[in-house]
Amino acid sequence: MSESTPEPSRSADSSRTLELRVPEMDCPSCAGKVTNSVERLDGIEGLDPQVTSGRLVVEYDSTLASEREIRERVRAAGYEVVDAASELSVAVPGMDCPSCATKVENALESTDGVDEIETRPASGRVTVSVTGETDADAVVDAIGAAGYDAEPIGGDRDRIGSGESILRSRRAVTTGVGAVLVTAGLVFEFLLPAADPALFSVIGRTYHLSALLYIAAAAVAGVAILRNGYYSARNRSLDIDLLMATGIIASVAAHHPFEGATLAVLFSTAELLERFSMDRARDSLRELMDLSPDTATVKGEDGTEETVPADALDPGDVVVVRPGEKIPADGVVREGESAIDQSPITGESVPADKTVGDEVYAGTIPESGYLEVEVTSEAEDSTIARIVRMVEDAEREKTEREQFVDRFASVYTPIVVSLAVAVAVLPPLLAGWSWNTWFLRGLTLLVIACPCAFVISTPVSVVSGITSAARNGVLIKGGRHLEAVDESDVLAMDKTGTLTEGDLSVTDVIPLEGADEEAVLRRASAVERRSEHPIGQSIVSYAEERDVGMDDPDVSNFESLTGKGVRAEVDGTTHYVGKPDLFDGLADLEHAHATTDGGVSLAELGYDGQSQCDREGCLDVLAEVVPDLESEGKTVVIVGTEDGPIGVVGVADRVRPEAKWAVSRLQEQGVRVVMLTGDNEGTARAIANEVGIDEYHAELLPDEKLEWIDRLEDEDANDDSDHGRVAMVGDGINDAPALATASVGIAMGAAGTDTALETADVALMADDLTRLPYLYELSGEANDVIRQNIWASLAVKAVLAAGVPFGLVTVIHAVVIGDMGMSLGVTGNAMRLANVEPETPDADLEPDA
Repeated sequence: MSESTPEPSRSADSSRTLELRVPEMDCPSCAGKVTNSVERLDGIEGLDPQVTSGRLVVEYDSTLASEREIRERVRAAGYEVVDAASELSVAVPGMDCPSCATKVENALESTDGVDEIETRPASGRVTVSVTGETDADAVVDAIGAAGYDAEPIGGDRDRIGSGESILRSRRAVTTGVGAVLVTAGLVFEFLLPAADPALFSVIGRTYHLSALLYIAAAAVAGVAILRNGYYSARNRSLDIDLLMATGIIASVAAHHPFEGATLAVLFSTAELLERFSMDRARDSLRELMDLSPDTATVKGEDGTEETVPADALDPGDVVVVRPGEKIPADGVVREGESAIDQSPITGESVPADKTVGDEVYAGTIPESGYLEVEVTSEAEDSTIARIVRMVEDAEREKTEREQFVDRFASVYTPIVVSLAVAVAVLPPLLAGWSWNTWFLRGLTLLVIACPCAFVISTPVSVVSGITSAARNGVLIKGGRHLEAVDESDVLAMDKTGTLTEGDLSVTDVIPLEGADEEAVLRRASAVERRSEHPIGQSIVSYAEERDVGMDDPDVSNFESLTGKGVRAEVDGTTHYVGKPDLFDGLADLEHAHATTDGGVSLAELGYDGQSQCDREGCLDVLAEVVPDLESEGKTVVIVGTEDGPIGVVGVADRVRPEAKWAVSRLQEQGVRVVMLTGDNEGTARAIANEVGIDEYHAELLPDEKLEWIDRLEDEDANDDSDHGRVAMVGDGINDAPALATASVGIAMGAAGTDTALETADVALMADDLTRLPYLYELSGEANDVIRQNIWASLAVKAVLAAGVPFGLVTVIHAVVIGDMGMSLGVTGNAMRLANVEPETPDADLEPDA
């Protein structure tokens, strides 16, 4: 409408309000530039730039200005408009190959309000970002226009679509009818030729009963192919459905009804078998989703119990879980105790004992006792729900091999289709050879042209590997991370919380001057119970575990001696607990006497026991005991009074029982294991020696760990790459910078830890180092399977294509071997990854508890 439009022509119905997201408009100056640009349009009635939230609210007359013009004016000011999009997911069970996905994408791209599109054939899902009034129904209709049934995803149960067997579907029935018709035609044509009369002639071609049976078979078995081919043509998608539909129609039109019928029946059979194989791959995802129960028993404040859907639980609800039932949500135990099977989450085979105050996860199963659990997170935020989402999202990011395959297929298919047309047309035209013979050979090449097995070889392997890992307590966030683990020849390991348990505990108690272990622990714990220092708390916990000092002695005048230790009066006597330096000038540590039991000599304790006086068991604590314990990476605590020491306590962060085995197994796999720690040199050396790590770097600040990651990557560089690959395993929080810098970041003990789940590339759901060798083995197997699938697919296609001009390969070979056979082959090969299981150390190799 022109600028001279009279004012009275406007109406209240033409007034509009538009809200735009302009994230970069974050200051008054930015807002001024945007408003100045938009105000140049006629019909702008009001502008409200909201700098704090990065939003621009525009009131305008739709008869004078349009939404598109307003957006253009914002962009003209130098600012990008980000549409407020919502994400919709729909299940498309029939979309089980890349060509199907392409048709769906083409159909959605032409749908108003649909922006980003993600198709996931391996799980039969489509996720789109929509704007405006576009809803799930519009997305479903668009997918239906591409020839596929779709339904909105309403919850976890629907994410992968129905688990109904494809073998009982309508297509299976029509394929079976088509096969019967083809068989009947063969019987009449070859076994009962006398009963195969000529029925009529059209354009000089005689049609016998067998020919009509073949045509009927092509029509019945090929109805789905022809339908999909029509949608492919309408969406300009050069895929296998279009090629097969073209082949069927051309065969029947060229008076080759048997070939057309055979093509329809065999290809439909191949599609059914491929769908069956894909359903097997999807079953692994369904198994993850089925870990959480459908219902939960909620206990009310009055003690009554009510069964409700698990999805309806809210934080604060108290649920009742009896032995054998699945815990419906993440929560904390408020009453009861039980051994809980946590293998669905952590992969641990040994049940974990849980009691009041302990955290539990949805999908885990109490084995022995009644529990009341207070819900701490909603269903969609539970640990198992996050695992399912992340496994599904692993399809989003294509691996390097998958990107190569896609690029190759986009060139390969048009070339082979062009070659097929040339083979069918040029020999008869140029050399006068048989149209029938070369038509069939061109038809065969047309069938070979579709790279279905080749394209699906990588994604089906990635999904199989990632779901297998998830079932064994290893969460891998994408195919490229699965590939990268095996390509990382160096594994950098943090010490605290990774190689060690991360909690200090008492390892040695050496009584002196006639005291026994119980007396040393009793006095030390009595003093340290007033302290908040981690070392002191470890002594208190150890004493409680051994039921020592549970009845507190009389303790008074407690004082913390910063940097040295603590002191307090115990039963009226001043006691000191702390570093050896605390006793300088206070007590003689160079001449003490060990308390032995049952005639045990100092030599048997590892000390020379040279006598310094008339008493037996003389011991130099400073020269013998302290260096000995510190060489093992332990912190030494002296317990004593002004009269002298009464005992020595060794405290350390214990090495995980499986650490030595895991490091040894990794080294056998050819992985160079390096320890990076901020701990002191002595402790680092002791831990490295204990677990069998030859290379370690101690006293590292966080930024120095990053420098070592870069240095290790440079050292691992080779002729193929000027930048090596290094994997890093840490606790997922303290080591976040190093995990982010490494080629692959692996977080320990991520179950229930949001930060670890969100930041790491790979998350070990339990504190179990045995999963590291398993991860490397799975990654190596996955890379082998992907390479096998890719090269086998290419080799088979090449061999078949080479045999076509010589008449050695027919349509039947092309379908049965090149399409159906290879698709089943690569899928079956990928399913082998589900058989990779974690190893565990032999019982005789595990240290005593």
